[in-house]
Amino acid sequence: MRGHLTRAERYLSGAADAPPMPPILGLLARHVRVGGPWLAFSGRLLEDGTLRPRDRELLILRVGARTRCRYLWAEHVRIGRETGLTDADLAAVATGTAVAAGAEAAAGAEAASGTAVAAGAEAGGWAGRDRDLLAAVDQLVDTHVVDDPTWARLAEEFDERELLELMFVVGSYLCLAMVLNSVGLAPPAEPDDAPVPWPGPAASPSPVDPQKEENHAAFPETAGR
Repeated sequence: MRGHLTRAERYLSGAADAPPMPPILGLLARHVRVGGPWLAFSGRLLEDGTLRPRDRELLILRVGARTRCRYLWAEHVRIGRETGLTDADLAAVATGTAVAAGAEAAAGAEAASGTAVAAGAEAGGWAGRDRDLLAAVDQLVDTHVVDDPTWARLAEEFDERELLELMFVVGSYLCLAMVLNSVGLAPPAEPDDAPVPWPGPAASPSPVDPQKEENHAAFPETAGR
C-alpha cells in the first residue's frame, strides 16, 4: 500500500514511534490492485482537494450518519473536530435530516424507506451553505441526484471543480461505507465524547443470505458485529 496515500506512510514506516496501522489499511491490503488505487483516490480528496476541509468533513460525516457506518463516523469525528466542527455540529449531523426547500422528493423517499431521523434541516439548526451541503448528501443517498433548487444554491457558493468534487466525496464515501458495513469492520476506538449515536452497524439489516456467514468468514478479525 506504500505510495498510495501520504498518511499511510506513517503507519508503514516501521519507526519505533509509528502509530498502529488502522484496520481499514489491513482490509484494503487484502486486495492491493483495487485497494491501492482506491486509497490514492481517497487520499487525493483528503489531502489535495479543492473543498474546504470543514465542508468535506460535513459531507463525509453525513454519509457516515445516513449509512450508520460506525468506522466512518468514529474516524471522521476526530478529523472533523480538527477542521473546526463543534460537538453541537456533530450531534446535528448525526440526528438531523438536512432536507432543504425544494427537496420534497428526497424527503418523500426518506419517509417511505423509514430512514428519516428528523423533520428537516432546521431541526438540526442548519442554515445556508451547511444546510445545502447536508441536503445534497441526503438527496444523493436517497434519489441519487441533487435537485435543481439545491444545485442552484450550491452553485452560488462553489465553483465547477468544487461541485464535482462534492459529488465524488459523497459517492466515494458512500461506497466505502457499504464495504465497511458489509464486512463488519469495527473502528479501533470510538470517541468517548462522541459515541456512535445509533444502535447497530448499518442503516437497515440485509436479508438473510445463505452465503453471508461464509463471506464474513473471509474477514475473521472484522466479524462480531
